[in-house]
Amino acid sequence: MDLKGKKIGFGITASFCTILDILKPMEELKKQGADIYPIVSDNVYQKSSRFHDRDDFLQKVKEITGRDVISTITEAETLGPDNPMDIMVIAPATGSTMAKLANGISDNALLLATKATIRNGKPILIALFTNDALGMNYVNIAKLYNTKNFYFVPYGQDNPIKKPTSMTADLSKLQDALAAALDGKQIQPAIV
Repeated sequence: MDLKGKKIGFGITASFCTILDILKPMEELKKQGADIYPIVSDNVYQKSSRFHDRDDFLQKVKEITGRDVISTITEAETLGPDNPMDIMVIAPATGSTMAKLANGISDNALLLATKATIRNGKPILIALFTNDALGMNYVNIAKLYNTKNFYFVPYGQDNPIKKPTSMTADLSKLQDALAAALDGKQIQPAIV
């Protein structure tokens, strides 16, 4: 698929143990000619973790995309009618973010940008990374899966013995899932 000129909102949530894994797929989208608008949740913008340094991470995202990170609701408002995205990717998408999406809550920059993309009738692609996908968040995932214009990067259990309710997206399939979502289709199989 030719991504040259496609405007991609790339939302990053605080799945800190997997946050660095999204840099490579983001680089690949950029190499394909995508115009990427990075948007982060409050926790990504404000916190480092034992897995990453906040400042280094935000700098890498800026270097890859060529854009400052969007971190406030005011900055995200421009992604609505004035500057619509062709698609919004959320990777990694935490259970908390999916719960808010499933219940219509848009209380941070990433969620507001997602709401604007939905309002504009464009697809949302979710690369979920959550320890409770088969627990409390199962209902939210199902709700989003059955909501118009929501699509998922294929996902599966990452460690069924030690973490039986945890599921993660297969980021190697992000680009194919994005192409399918832009065509209004869910890539199959969705659960691997």
